[in-house]
Amino acid sequence: MTTDTPIARPGADPDPAGAAATCPVSHVTVPAAHGSCPFDPPPAYREAHEASPITRIALWDGAPCWLLTGYRHSRAVLADNRFSADARLPGFPFLTPGRRELVSRTTPTFLRLDDPEHSRQRRMLTGDFIIKRVEALRPQIQQIVDEALDRMIAKGGPADLVQEFALPVPSLVICLLLGVPYEDHAFFQEHSRTLLDITAETDRVEASQRALTDYLGDLADRKLREPDDGVISRLVARGELSRAEAASMGLLLLIAGHETTANMTALGTLALLENPAQAERLREQPELMRGAVEELLRYLTIVHLGVPRVALEDVELDGTLIRAGEGVLCMLSTANRDSEQFEDGDALDVTRDARRHLAFGFGIHQCLGQPLARAELQIALATLLRRLPGLRLAVPFEQVERRTESVVHGLRALPVEW
Repeated sequence: MTTDTPIARPGADPDPAGAAATCPVSHVTVPAAHGSCPFDPPPAYREAHEASPITRIALWDGAPCWLLTGYRHSRAVLADNRFSADARLPGFPFLTPGRRELVSRTTPTFLRLDDPEHSRQRRMLTGDFIIKRVEALRPQIQQIVDEALDRMIAKGGPADLVQEFALPVPSLVICLLLGVPYEDHAFFQEHSRTLLDITAETDRVEASQRALTDYLGDLADRKLREPDDGVISRLVARGELSRAEAASMGLLLLIAGHETTANMTALGTLALLENPAQAERLREQPELMRGAVEELLRYLTIVHLGVPRVALEDVELDGTLIRAGEGVLCMLSTANRDSEQFEDGDALDVTRDARRHLAFGFGIHQCLGQPLARAELQIALATLLRRLPGLRLAVPFEQVERRTESVVHGLRALPVEW
């Protein structure tokens, strides 16, 4: 295991012909195309990493950007407050014009804010996602998982595990936690998919963003009149957020709370089906499941588009000068396969100690909902393995349809039988 990459402040008079000026612009484009294996990072990022963990690239609009593919480099940047998460700043890296347009029309949440405003908003939610609170939810999560499996088994196979299990479970859980009516799930799932689709036309993205914001704004108003014990109700009761801020925060929690876990559940299941010895070991030793979920998070790392930051000042990173105003993309998918940190990182090993993975990010913006995601994945995958020992693909592996256009990498469908 290596130490963190040193990040040093350059001298008072940095050489204008220094590292940034002499580093050629790579031919790598972002977002890069996915390869044939649904578990692996895009090949272009892996090839870039073999040449250098720090690569200078140009975005679609010609803006300079740095592609970080190494573990210690990404971890160091995400922990450094000289790199900003504020998408309103000049130089912030957007992968498409549509993503930039979306941010310009959206009230920012703590995900895209720096301290102190980041901490002010995030503190409002910390108590709802702490481990103690999530542990208390485990019986309800188990019930939701069992009932979803009961329905799928009763209908008989073959079944689409995405629609019958992986998507409804986290949707039900996040609705329970936020106080969102589950009967509206088709509405918010459809619009969530559009907002996460990097290929969607701008007018479609704007329409979905407006529909969900209006929906959550109306829901926040209703919670003021008819409070309950859900997160949204408690948020608006504090009186510290505007209606627009409450709607944007609810939107973030709703989308992140079901899309990420749904895709991890489906991809994690597929990974175990393709590694039957690993799955059998988990059946024989269910106590390994907590560690196995960390390994699956590392191995799959469903955020394939990178975590964006922009430099607030000149920063030297491992001998490379990143200038103020230049964007940075931390590629977590390649970082979590970095052999410097994870030996034989391209292999799935449910006994590996993968706790230092970056699947949830790192630093002050590390995923708020990670205790909930962990609990859902542990319960969902353990229950699948226990109750359906004969679970298998109903189509050849190569025919499993993937979601490659989404901010969150995953599967469109997972046909299975048992």
